[in-house]
Amino acid sequence: MLVDGLLDADLAGVPAAVRELERVGYDAALSAETRHDPFLALALAAANSERIELRTSIAVAFARNPMSLAYVAHDLQTLSRGRFGLGLGSQVRAHIERRFSMPWSRPAARMREMILALRAIWSCWNEGTRLDFEGEFYRHTLMTPFFDPGPTGFGPPRLFLAAVGPRMTEVAGEVADGLLVHGFATERSLREVTMPALERGLAESGRTRDDVEVTGPMFVVTGRDEEELERSIRATREQIAFYASTPAYRPVLEVHGWGALQEQLTALSKQGAWAEMGTKIDDSMLEAFAVVAEPDQVAERLLARYRGLLDRLSFYAPGLADQTILRELLGEVRRG
Repeated sequence: MLVDGLLDADLAGVPAAVRELERVGYDAALSAETRHDPFLALALAAANSERIELRTSIAVAFARNPMSLAYVAHDLQTLSRGRFGLGLGSQVRAHIERRFSMPWSRPAARMREMILALRAIWSCWNEGTRLDFEGEFYRHTLMTPFFDPGPTGFGPPRLFLAAVGPRMTEVAGEVADGLLVHGFATERSLREVTMPALERGLAESGRTRDDVEVTGPMFVVTGRDEEELERSIRATREQIAFYASTPAYRPVLEVHGWGALQEQLTALSKQGAWAEMGTKIDDSMLEAFAVVAEPDQVAERLLARYRGLLDRLSFYAPGLADQTILRELLGEVRRG
């Protein structure tokens, strides 16, 4: 199984960080849109690496328009010599409207159209087709030579879509090159909800499971001693609780009959009671969302849980201070 690593560094530290990810053998370096722009780091990473794939996981799609996304992805594909992958996510309504001050409506339909618009723009630049995209949300019908960057020489970047709910997952199966599974997922929710939805989307496009790549960050709870393990458990409980407080993610809880917990956690989040929220995640919930094991058992349990569901993964290990554990896991999971 392929394993990706998070490019978690400020801009000044990106060159050294990406070289280290490449040296130890990660298959891709992931840049997430949290506290920083996800693309700037990958521009530096492209100039300071040779082999490793470079991906956004994720960039917030609805904070941008298709043309602006098309340009930056096109440039990164060129700079990286074909190693760039554009991972997009919708975020949730509150962040799009109140943090980014952008419109929100029918997110699955809007995302589907955004991806089709991106493909139309890239086709114009790479293949010389006339730009003539007119949809419900986006319209791109003007491209003059002065603004046309020309082909990358490597084709357009691959495009991956993050999804939690069934409808967005169907969109990934229909129009994306791969599905980015959210870290807030359990094996049961993946098997009972996510994969059937992906198959419906694939059927709509006439494709099969072999035509798309499924990947995602999977929670890992471990430690070399009791203190480190407890720190990992506590941080992971709090992260799971943070996700579970989001109304849009409630369907994952519903699969296990835990839906009512979402309202309790939302109320606590509005009070800023983040640490208390973590105490609401009991052992059964923790073990449903995370692989909890001694370091020498993690790889085996990850593979037992996700082999056949995922094509690649990354380690999501909140609170784990000893990063050498993840480097050891890397080799074991890749060999598996």
